[in-house]
Amino acid sequence: MKDPNCYLHKWFEIECRSSTSNSGYTPYLKSLNLEVRNIGFDYIMIMNPIFYWNCHGKTNKPVIDLKGSPFRYSQAYNTFMAYGCNKLAFLQSDGSTICGCVSICDHIDDVSFYGGKGCHGISCCETSLPSHLSEYNVTLSDMNNESVVDENGWYSQNNHSHSKKWAIEGVSSSLGSVILLFGLWWSYKALRKRVIKKRKEKFFKRNGGLLLQQRLSTEEVSVHKIFFTLKDIERATDKFNANRVLGKGGQGTVYKGMLVDGKIVAVKKFKVQGKVEEFINEFAVLSQINHRNVVKLLGCCLETKIPLLVYEFIPNGNLFEYLHVENEDLPVTWDIRLRIAIEIAGALFYLHSIASQPIYHRDIKSTNILLDEKYRAKVADFGTSRVVSIEATHLTTVVQGTFGYLDPEYFHTSQFTDKSDVYSFGVVLAELITGKRPISVLSSEEARNLASYFVLSMEENQLFEIIDKRVAKESDKEQINAVANLAYACLELNGRKRPTMKEVTLELERIQGGDRRFNAKQNYEEIELARTHEYQHFDGYSMPNTLPIIHTEIVSSEVMPILKSDS
Repeated sequence: MKDPNCYLHKWFEIECRSSTSNSGYTPYLKSLNLEVRNIGFDYIMIMNPIFYWNCHGKTNKPVIDLKGSPFRYSQAYNTFMAYGCNKLAFLQSDGSTICGCVSICDHIDDVSFYGGKGCHGISCCETSLPSHLSEYNVTLSDMNNESVVDENGWYSQNNHSHSKKWAIEGVSSSLGSVILLFGLWWSYKALRKRVIKKRKEKFFKRNGGLLLQQRLSTEEVSVHKIFFTLKDIERATDKFNANRVLGKGGQGTVYKGMLVDGKIVAVKKFKVQGKVEEFINEFAVLSQINHRNVVKLLGCCLETKIPLLVYEFIPNGNLFEYLHVENEDLPVTWDIRLRIAIEIAGALFYLHSIASQPIYHRDIKSTNILLDEKYRAKVADFGTSRVVSIEATHLTTVVQGTFGYLDPEYFHTSQFTDKSDVYSFGVVLAELITGKRPISVLSSEEARNLASYFVLSMEENQLFEIIDKRVAKESDKEQINAVANLAYACLELNGRKRPTMKEVTLELERIQGGDRRFNAKQNYEEIELARTHEYQHFDGYSMPNTLPIIHTEIVSSEVMPILKSDS
């Protein structure tokens, strides 16, 4: 090496240069200014620059051009490799595409860089080099755009100034490039189809699809009617088009869709993944609920990372909009309100007592009461519902519910019972009677709780000062008073003293039938109306009429996942 003439030809001259990286010397092929890593009998190994595309902070160095030198890129020792998601990578030489490959993955995090074992199209791809390659250019393309050939312009390699021989070679080269690109595109589509199929199968198994199939088959349920494919859902919602959004919340987004048979459905797409076993158990029960005043759960799609739920579509919005959004086209009569109250109570009575297993809704509120085309009530959104054993309470580590409807006893003990649903229903009854929101903002620092305000008004004999003016004139005062007394009983702080939903339903039907007597608590201790002291202090806590404004998400069910228990 020290002899400056120790080389066969100037192309093979090796020059040793001082290196800052290893505090020594690094050999370079002087003619091409390339770092040498190894020398063999018939090869020399050099450092070749890496080509980057859309990599933040990375810059590309010029590719090595070996034209005019005695060197060529070895077909035996070299492999063209590319890493990325859904990309087409190919080499060009002399204006022609000479080789290429495609890589597929769902997300850039799926990319696992070369570890010496090669790759086969998942997050990376590789292909061999042609022989006698002396120079090349690298091109990467996003395969989400299927117009690969036209977009990158692989045609027209000849011109009239060339001889016939070169014209023929140019046309052949261009046609070869087109064929190669179409081949790569077809390979990409086939590989992607296989990857998508495997991913759907993986999600289906991970979401408990096989266990759910087994569970439903033992209960004589038509399984093929329960499971929807992702293709079905995407077709129904126009690939989750923003124009199909019915509503958004902390749990996720609800889309309006139409199935191939023309049936209109609501598709719920969640943000957070729940526990698989609980989802299976509770979906199996909820899917079999059959009550005219409960929104029907039609099925689910398990081919996505987080399951999608499919419900029957209810067209006329929810009870909150009916009561609190002014609309002259909406009927707001007392008779309709009383009927809606009876329908909600009947649905809860069914869930608590008649269903195959008792079900606690845990988030009864006016926004979860949907209205169909005839303004019949439909209890919806079982995202926090619990299937429980008979006579059991449900102990949770995180209180779930919506502020303004939340049972104070549950809030402080974390024990949810059927009487917690009764309390929430009492708030809905108060809404129907007064037309007031569950939480009313009085100022920038203070809000009014309807439940407390309603109870205080009852105790001070001021009921008819707070009832909704839209129904005050047309309604039977004795009937309103009877319903108000029932709401008052439902809002009792001591859960044991509240009526059951069966008693509430029977009482409302009795009132609607013309019997004004209040009998819901005939099997319970008598509760005097003058209970102000008890309401202010119960088991060491109070529920004031007004309260400071707080961030309600800490107790809002909208931040909790579907069918997910924290117990």
